[in-house]
Amino acid sequence: MVLMAGGVPFTWSVPAALIACAALPLRRRNPSLTALLCLPALVGGLGWPPTVVAMYRVGRKTSPPVMISWVAAATTVPATFVVVHEALPPNAAFLTFAFALFMAGAPAALGALITTRRKLTASLTEASRARTAELEAREESAKASERARIAREIHDAVGHHATLIAVESAALAATTEDAETREAALRLRGLAKEALAEMRAALGLLNTEPIPGYEGIPHLVDRARAAGLAVAYQDRTTDAPPPSTGRAAYRVIQEALTNVTKHAPGAPAEVLLTHNRDHLTITVTNGPPTTPAPPTSGGHGLHGLQERVTLAGGKLTTTARTDGSFTLEATLPSTPSQDDSTFGGSAHSRTTA
Repeated sequence: MVLMAGGVPFTWSVPAALIACAALPLRRRNPSLTALLCLPALVGGLGWPPTVVAMYRVGRKTSPPVMISWVAAATTVPATFVVVHEALPPNAAFLTFAFALFMAGAPAALGALITTRRKLTASLTEASRARTAELEAREESAKASERARIAREIHDAVGHHATLIAVESAALAATTEDAETREAALRLRGLAKEALAEMRAALGLLNTEPIPGYEGIPHLVDRARAAGLAVAYQDRTTDAPPPSTGRAAYRVIQEALTNVTKHAPGAPAEVLLTHNRDHLTITVTNGPPTTPAPPTSGGHGLHGLQERVTLAGGKLTTTARTDGSFTLEATLPSTPSQDDSTFGGSAHSRTTA
């Protein structure tokens, strides 16, 4: 386009324009320097073809202030030179500046618009990808929570009955005088234990995470406090109870604090652990609710807790008062059994039988 120009304003116009064209590959590394090399060609009158390409790159790769500066330079430098050199009247001078502004500003604005559009498209794509990942994470979390809930339900229900079968079989084997009956009872107890172990393994409950026990009670109370429940905690025991008693104590306090949150919102609670001879006593007391409790359909928390405490060899009592306060007291054995497990019975009783 430079070489096809009909009239050449100055003898140096073509060389200056060719130099500007030769500098165009530099625009990918330094758009501002390329625009600077185009200014002499603009003054010479043949520099608009390379300047349009250079200004497009300036719009694509520079910040808005830098782009505006180069648009202003590419507009005022050649237009001022033409107006002064040709002594143009005001109307012609206005048209010259308008033409120069359009030729310099249009490609720069187009480059900036394309860059903004690509950035917006990339941002929307990233937001969509993040949203999809978040939904997938929520779905996986919901699936994992549901699987864990089903596993707990199966473990608690089936495990409870399998434990009772093992306990009753051990008791039958220890009390019967008939050899065949004793052998069948022991075999039934072994099958119950194997079924319980296989069920736990199938549900992924073996060696997944440590079961909370006595040492986790302070953390449990801290979590309740962090959730907004006013809990006063006192531990007057001197020695840690055996693991089975510690796990049962943890569940008792957990269920009691959950009930306070559900049925006595805003009420302060007190957790007291005391030791009396060979028993650990857990007392959880809460005052009357300060705000009305939301309607609930009721649950099986206390019933399941009663079964858990009974299986641990303890006793659970609850007292509800007319003012809305409530007391839960659990007494658990604090001496280790010969077989600290949930199966019931022991190797000693089996050997004796």
